[in-house]
Amino acid sequence: MPLRDLTDPDHLPALDPDFALRRPASGLGADQPPPRILLLYGSLRERSFSRLCVEEAARLLRFFGAETRIYDPSQLPLPDQVVGDDHPAVHELRELSMWSEGHVWCSPERHGQITGIMKTQIDHLPLNMGGMRPTQGRTLAVMQVSAGSQSFNSVNTLRILGRWMRMFTIPNQSSVAKAFQEFDEHGRMKPSAYYDRIVDVMEELVRFTVLTRPHAVQLVDRYSERKESGRAIDPDADLSAIAIGQGRVS
Repeated sequence: MPLRDLTDPDHLPALDPDFALRRPASGLGADQPPPRILLLYGSLRERSFSRLCVEEAARLLRFFGAETRIYDPSQLPLPDQVVGDDHPAVHELRELSMWSEGHVWCSPERHGQITGIMKTQIDHLPLNMGGMRPTQGRTLAVMQVSAGSQSFNSVNTLRILGRWMRMFTIPNQSSVAKAFQEFDEHGRMKPSAYYDRIVDVMEELVRFTVLTRPHAVQLVDRYSERKESGRAIDPDADLSAIAIGQGRVS
């Protein structure tokens, strides 16, 4: 199964508990069952800093009450490499996205852009899959890591892709410069402003996921899709028309 195990899931040495909210979405909506978040990273290196950032994000999301799954892209073929995308790793990625309510995408910046590994994962997520939509209406947080000075090329591209995939990308984002300096020998992120920003981003992701949860279907309900599928509006059930006095009068 292409899932990455999370080591020390409850150990957060860089987080100051005096300032951390256990339920950052409290009061915004029902946070039970726990928000379901899928995390994707963009490098296959043994010491992959995008993966290490994703693991820190997953630990924080668990702390904030979410359920997380980290996809391991090491077995994923290239798009169109397998006829009909009939490959276990492709099926698993799509099933995980269907399971999720939100995503976290973290890519290294390579030659000024996201990596091929990152784009391959996104390319394997179709907009429409047998009448189901693996990404539409889900929340999204974007992050990137850089070997040099801070950049925003990758997060900007991830935002474009999130919009294309009809996701709700949250306002905040994380960009970790000189990532090789930000992790200890055990792969844990050191206390820093970069770590604090990841905390901010994960707090915000949980809030937006809980906030949009009860409205996810309505927010992506489109005239063009209703027309294409022949789903005519029932005047008696059209609350928007009833609210302005244009419903059917008995």
